Amino acid sequence: MKRERQLPSREKSFGKGPRDNQGTRKGPVSGEQRDRRDFRKGPGAGEPGDRRDFRKGPASVGSGDSRDFRRGPATGGSGDRRDFRKGPAAGEPGERRDFRKDPATGESRDRREFDKPFVKREDRQSRDSAKPRLRPAAVERPEPEEREDLLAGRHPVLEALKAGRAINKIIVAKGAREGSIREILGMARDKGIPIIELERVVLDQEARHHQGIIAHVAPVAYVEVEAILEKAKAKGEPPFVLLLDGLEDPHNIGALLRTADGAGAHGVVIPKRRGGAITSTVAKASAGAVEYVPIARVTNLVQTVGMLKKAGLWIIGSAMDAPQPYYRQDFTGPVGLIVGSEGKGISPLLREHCDHLVSIPMGGKVESLNASVAGALLMYERVRQVQAGPSTPQ
Repeated sequence: MKRERQLPSREKSFGKGPRDNQGTRKGPVSGEQRDRRDFRKGPGAGEPGDRRDFRKGPASVGSGDSRDFRRGPATGGSGDRRDFRKGPAAGEPGERRDFRKDPATGESRDRREFDKPFVKREDRQSRDSAKPRLRPAAVERPEPEEREDLLAGRHPVLEALKAGRAINKIIVAKGAREGSIREILGMARDKGIPIIELERVVLDQEARHHQGIIAHVAPVAYVEVEAILEKAKAKGEPPFVLLLDGLEDPHNIGALLRTADGAGAHGVVIPKRRGGAITSTVAKASAGAVEYVPIARVTNLVQTVGMLKKAGLWIIGSAMDAPQPYYRQDFTGPVGLIVGSEGKGISPLLREHCDHLVSIPMGGKVESLNASVAGALLMYERVRQVQAGPSTPQ
């Protein structure tokens, strides 16, 4: 008989059924020395090997390093459990440093008291040697051009509508319907004036202080000097004419026009040279007085003064160095009052053609008043004398 060959234990034949192949796929059968580890779970209880689950650490009785680097090792485990947001827990190893304090002295690194003078550091560069900081240049918006065919502001536009001035169109800012704008838009619709609604930034490009509304109008209709004298004659009153010499500030011109209307002046004369035009700023400063006061714009103011003197008017000029105060001058009767600029006053040639020169007494350090204020004092001195009678001035 042939002797059967014995296979060693490590060369176990493979079977066909699941039971025969069980030990081959999962490990040796029970009792055989082999490492049967399932690396997904680790060895079974009491089995040799290293059962580490690197997601959680080893079991409580297993060996290995059970560190959870999100929280530190478990209680009793080895490792360094430091929470760098707060420092280590009480009794645990590690270094808990407060970076706001100096580790050597325990004091704050930068403890400056702002009520004490600043001490310059030695290692800091001086400001002279340091490079200057470059800052972006500020963008300057161009100022809107002064125009004679533009009225900006609620009151000037409203007075222009009441006076019947020719208005081409009215531009109103979007959303502006409060106050007198409703009344303005209502009157414009009744007169058939086109109304355009635009963004406020568009109005800012045309005028500075528009209050949400702008009117495009025909330029101011200047009159002749003879028309001013005819107006006084038609009222049966002695002529009272205001002449402006060298005034270019639109606010002063507008304020004087407003005062002239209140004081009952029959007209205002302005020069084409050394004088400002009737712009939108003048119209706004006058509070609508440009619609009611006749304005004559002349080429030669000296010739106009000569014509007024021939018409019987007394020419009175304001001057800082005049010996006679204004309240001692007789302003009754036909008067032509000249108001000069603040700095230069009346021109020397025009001053020679004045019949009288008056001054306003000043008791302080300032030499003169604003041109519009000085003109208001002189005009209302005439009003006071006319109402009180011709014997008032002394």
